[in-house]
Amino acid sequence: MKALILVGGFGTRLRPLTLSLPKPLVDFANKPMILHQIEALKAVGVDEVVLTVNYQAEVMLNFLKDVEAKLEIKITCSRETEPMGTAGPLALARDKLVDGSGEPFFVLNSDVISEYPFKEMIEFHKAHGGEASIMVTKVDEPSKYGVVVMEETTGKVEKFVEKPKLYVGNKINAGIYLLNPSVVDKIELRPTSIEKETFPKIAAAQGLYAMVLPGFWMDIGQPRDYITGLRLYLDSLRKKCPAKLTTGPDIVGNVLVDETAKIGEGCLIGPDVAIGPGCVVESGVRLSRCTVMPGARIKKHACVSSSIIGWHSTVGQWARIENMTILGEDVHVRDEIYSNGGVVLPHKEIKSNILMPGIVM
Repeated sequence: MKALILVGGFGTRLRPLTLSLPKPLVDFANKPMILHQIEALKAVGVDEVVLTVNYQAEVMLNFLKDVEAKLEIKITCSRETEPMGTAGPLALARDKLVDGSGEPFFVLNSDVISEYPFKEMIEFHKAHGGEASIMVTKVDEPSKYGVVVMEETTGKVEKFVEKPKLYVGNKINAGIYLLNPSVVDKIELRPTSIEKETFPKIAAAQGLYAMVLPGFWMDIGQPRDYITGLRLYLDSLRKKCPAKLTTGPDIVGNVLVDETAKIGEGCLIGPDVAIGPGCVVESGVRLSRCTVMPGARIKKHACVSSSIIGWHSTVGQWARIENMTILGEDVHVRDEIYSNGGVVLPHKEIKSNILMPGIVM
């Protein structure tokens, strides 16, 4: 079986982290975002993954060579010379996806994190016999999204309504699809949208079905949603494999600490914290709702909440970092500094307080 992961974009919403690495390689819960997806695909028998890339392709390929060997899965890239939207990449990768077997293939948006119920999706697709299956997820505020209107019993999709003013339903496209090869024939080789152009055509021909995603879902393409996604992911881990979570007298709630990280005495860590490989957390530190990327150091008695600390960055003693502060790679915050929502570009030193949310060049 094959899968296509839509990697495309420049990751602007997740800057400054994406100034150092392409977004799919940014760590989420201590491993690159895209690795969560590739591992889940491998588990249901996918043996070839195609990535659509137009930004920092070499970096992606170098990283994925290791993954290919480790997971024993074939990974290839389909290069975009211009942004091709969400459907164009399928036409571009046609030779890689359509091999004459007639077997359906997965298409994933690389920003989406969930429990990836691919096995259930394959069964659902076989059962309804249509041309395409999409995952949908329930949301509290459907007016911000494109809503999928469907028959509750069969899952057959009737139509899509973009950002509805009146309530038409609460299920939105979750960015996970299973498509028959015939879908590729419906897509022209040009920048085009699968949600706005391809799917409505298939729905009109009664061939599109939607499955409600069990468990959590989050598009982690921007910092606030990344932090929320981490909470949902760790919650799910608690239910499915609690042994992976870290426990101890200094731990509160769900916390993931890499085995190579060092934690000092008298800390209070959690809830909803991920501490990456090679990190050093000195004594008396308080961490909550945050990610500490590989190689970072949090010095004595610092406090970090609702923030992301980039690779090899340092937070000084008694510093206070909060309210969606994002430190890019190799940022050094001096002792006793306060940051309220500062977004700091890589390789900077912060010597004075950041009192209001803003970008520090």
